[in-house]
Amino acid sequence: MTIKQVIATSDAPAAIGPYSQAVKVGDWLFFSGQLALDAASGELVTGGIAAQAEQVMANIGAVLKAAGLDFDAVVKTTIYLVDLQDFAVVNEIYGRHFRADAAPARATVQVAALPKKALVEIEGVARVC
Repeated sequence: MTIKQVIATSDAPAAIGPYSQAVKVGDWLFFSGQLALDAASGELVTGGIAAQAEQVMANIGAVLKAAGLDFDAVVKTTIYLVDLQDFAVVNEIYGRHFRADAAPARATVQVAALPKKALVEIEGVARVC
């Protein structure tokens, strides 16, 4: 029987719905989509796509840390963008968090809208070893 362990940290924004920041099952960590919400205030950061992408990556880092992991453990991500014109900016910021020889598999899609009128959301899977 597989046991599910919920991962939660106050260093990342609290869930804005009925979901967990991350769930560990066996050797896998599934982290929920992170928006550019400030952990303390719960408000969307200002400053456009670059500021939002930086905050999203910081939030992911906090969730990974709470699980005892770092970005090297990430094996797959999905990036949701409201505007694919923002791809280059998000890609550059995202890329700084991964070693070139260990970047995760990834999909990037454009969506009609995101919660709280965010411009970017990123979710993923990490390997716990």
